[in-house]
Amino acid sequence: MSECGGRGGGGSSSSEDAEDEGGGGGGPAGSDCLSPSPAPATASSAGRLRRGLRGASLMARQRPELLCGAVALGCALLLALKFTCSRAKDVIIPAKPPVNFFSPRSPVLDLFQGQLDYAEYIRQDSEVVLLFFYAPWCGQSIAARAEIQQAASRLSDQVLFVAINCWWNQGKCRKQKHFFYFPVIYLYHRSFGPIEYKGPMSAVYIEKFVRRVMKPLLYIPSQSELLDFLSNYEPGVLGYFEFSGSPQPPGYLTFFTSALHSLKKDYLGTVRFGVITNKHLAKLVSLVHSGSVYLHRHFNTSLVFPREVLNYTAENICKWALENQETLFRWLQPHGGKSLLLNNELKKGPALFLFIPFNPLAESHPLIDEITEVALEYNNCHGDQVVERLLQHLRQVDAPVLESLALEAPAQLPDPPLITASPCCNTVVLPQWHSFSRTHNVCELCVNQTAGGVKPSSVSMPQCSFFEMAAALDSFYLKEQTFYHVASDSIECSNFLTSYSPFSYYTACCRTISRGVAGFIDSEQGVFEAPTVAFSSLEKKCEVDAPSSIPHIEENRYLFPGVDMTSTNFTGLSCRTNKTLNIYLLDSNLFWLYAERLGAPSSTQVKEFAAIVDVKEESHYILDPKHALMKLTLESFIQNFSVLYSPLKRHLIGSDSAQFPSQHLITEVTTDTFWEVVLQKQDVLLLYYAPWCGFCPSLNHVFIQLARNLPMDTFTVARIDVSQNDLPWEFMVDRLPTVLFFPCNRKDLSVKYPEDLPITLPNLLKFILHHSDPASSPQNMANSPTKECLQSEAVLQRGHISHLEREIQKLRAEISSLQRAQVQVESQLSSARRDEHRLRRQQRALEEQHSLLRAHSEQLQALYEQKTRELQELARKLQELADASENLLTENTWLKILVATMERKLEGRDGAESLATRKEVRPKQPEPSSTPQLPGSSPPPANVSATLVSERNNENRTD
Repeated sequence: MSECGGRGGGGSSSSEDAEDEGGGGGGPAGSDCLSPSPAPATASSAGRLRRGLRGASLMARQRPELLCGAVALGCALLLALKFTCSRAKDVIIPAKPPVNFFSPRSPVLDLFQGQLDYAEYIRQDSEVVLLFFYAPWCGQSIAARAEIQQAASRLSDQVLFVAINCWWNQGKCRKQKHFFYFPVIYLYHRSFGPIEYKGPMSAVYIEKFVRRVMKPLLYIPSQSELLDFLSNYEPGVLGYFEFSGSPQPPGYLTFFTSALHSLKKDYLGTVRFGVITNKHLAKLVSLVHSGSVYLHRHFNTSLVFPREVLNYTAENICKWALENQETLFRWLQPHGGKSLLLNNELKKGPALFLFIPFNPLAESHPLIDEITEVALEYNNCHGDQVVERLLQHLRQVDAPVLESLALEAPAQLPDPPLITASPCCNTVVLPQWHSFSRTHNVCELCVNQTAGGVKPSSVSMPQCSFFEMAAALDSFYLKEQTFYHVASDSIECSNFLTSYSPFSYYTACCRTISRGVAGFIDSEQGVFEAPTVAFSSLEKKCEVDAPSSIPHIEENRYLFPGVDMTSTNFTGLSCRTNKTLNIYLLDSNLFWLYAERLGAPSSTQVKEFAAIVDVKEESHYILDPKHALMKLTLESFIQNFSVLYSPLKRHLIGSDSAQFPSQHLITEVTTDTFWEVVLQKQDVLLLYYAPWCGFCPSLNHVFIQLARNLPMDTFTVARIDVSQNDLPWEFMVDRLPTVLFFPCNRKDLSVKYPEDLPITLPNLLKFILHHSDPASSPQNMANSPTKECLQSEAVLQRGHISHLEREIQKLRAEISSLQRAQVQVESQLSSARRDEHRLRRQQRALEEQHSLLRAHSEQLQALYEQKTRELQELARKLQELADASENLLTENTWLKILVATMERKLEGRDGAESLATRKEVRPKQPEPSSTPQLPGSSPPPANVSATLVSERNNENRTD
């Protein structure tokens, strides 16, 4: 209410209002300090309230139902307000009480209320206990529940399985344990623990780990089991203990605890611990004394625990074994989340990944034994006799298994690839090493015609492809030095993979004959005439067959039983190449997704796969999925990767071409359709792009307009996503976007769009018209080539071929000189190594002599110090004797003086008595003294004599 309205209302009020105003105007002292206007306004509002209440009461008297409605409406408003406020406060719903996570019939004891104290109590009465900490809402805990229950059903009579709900907020587990992830598995072996299990949540893996905790030591009673233990791919630690004297020999409990410490630090159980009780077996591994520990290593020197250097404790034994272990290959178990496990391993160098189905509970693993044999031969650089003995033992173990497999399921073995009955062959005459040689090496080069997985029987008429023959010749020339050692009429055959060619392999059979016969063969067969025709025909054709997408079929020894292939070239290969492989194993039952990303088929009956990944070279190679994963294929796969000119083809990963429509203005190219699109019979303009390239989408309208303006029957506009599709190195680019143009008749002369030229429609048209083949225009198409042109072209081709032959001969001469230089360098290196070994032996001998001289010097120094101490002691005693002798001499002098004085005194007394007697007889007649005196001498004074007598008496009393 405004100030003016308050005053006007106060002036026109009734008498009661006037009284109220008068009463309101009179106030206590000091009310004059207040503003005069609020008092009338307050009185006016109070009067209006009174009038309203009076009107409401009058209306209620007249109509009581309105009063009841107002009261009911007020109560409803109060209840609604209270309900709304109460809901706003109670936003936290109390947790529901926990329920059983495992079935009551399950062998797992479920402490769903988090009774950690009860779990600790019952753990004291059991030898082995598994504690499974879970959260009821955790999906991984729910998934692991069935695996834990399955493992408990097999081990419940030996192991106590306890599940604890560590998420219930009122339980002691939630209050005392602070886990960052679930589930968590702890194992206890009596008082030792906890041993945390971090492996796959699979029943077989959990059971295997529990059994390792139950029996961490492997008893080895015989020599065959000792060889099994030593030939295993995992490093082994052996302890020798004699149980004949006592049921628990000294050091056995410490060795037992060290095995548990190893499981605690390495949940994979990489290091195996064994016990030998037979002294004859112990001598085979250089163990003589009971309580000694032996660490077996395949290639480096095996070690015996140095008890004189380290204390014989469980922690020291475990640490010593883990620091000095030597592994042939490693098992990888990525957990599926963000991890640097694979990245850290790939940084070490080229890696061979082997995906095999693995059952941890199986008693024997024939495939792993074969892989172990391959790894031993691959790393056996010095031909160690112990490794050879272990390899012999592995071959003896594998032979019965393979025979049993062959007898049980002979029909299930895959059919080996067949060789074409009528291959495409050509005769090659190798140049002689010396110009004065009268012989030539003649080789029959045959190309396999099996392609695309079609058996030769289904091919009616095998046609010789000169393109394949030319590629075979190129590959053969790279390896022709292999046949120079032939020096007889006998035929020697070998099978090799081709280099940079789309087919499988070729066969070369060579023999040595005279020059005349070689000339006859050369004239009859025409070694280089057929390839010449092939090259000329390829230049005339625009349509070129796309290379097969089937990867190379690696060299298999079982394909060619007539060829004697030994493993001498493979033994110690890791030391003869700069591409040494690190071997890793993965369980294909758990990690087949990684194999599919590397190129393995998604649907296959046998989940076996091998791939080599070289991060430094940005490439990886896969073993043909059609071949079984076995020792021979692995050796061939590794050999093909290790050679200088590797015949393996880089595996290309691309997106699925089925997801892109075929009828479109711009053709979408993938890895599988690249050759089909680029090498088709028309000009092709290819755009390289990627989704992360911000400038690439701005070019779409330009290429769409270009595709609309050009005829689709003679020109193709295509693009490829290089982030999802791999291409051969010669077709890769270093920047995006990039445009390449492939002319129709000159696919090998592709042209790159200039980088400094803007990508516009006029510029693209000028670029295409400038670099397109002028022979494809209608005017030039009408002009057919004449006979003279063909002859001149043939002459040019022959000159080009002769020039290439001369260049090849120069390259061969350079290769031979390089080989001779290599032999010289190798001889110098061998002599340097021998000198180094000799100097090392001399150094060791000098060090031994130095140590002996040092020990002798230390002994002499100790003897010198001992003699010095003895001489010092003797000198001290002599000094004491000298001091005592001086004291005795002094005392002896004083005694002599005292004796002389006493004698004189006694003589004086005797003389005095005799004198007195004489005086009595003759008092006036003096008697001369009987004691003679020296002239000038006088008797000692009386006081001196008395002093000497008293000192003598004191000395007597002291003595």
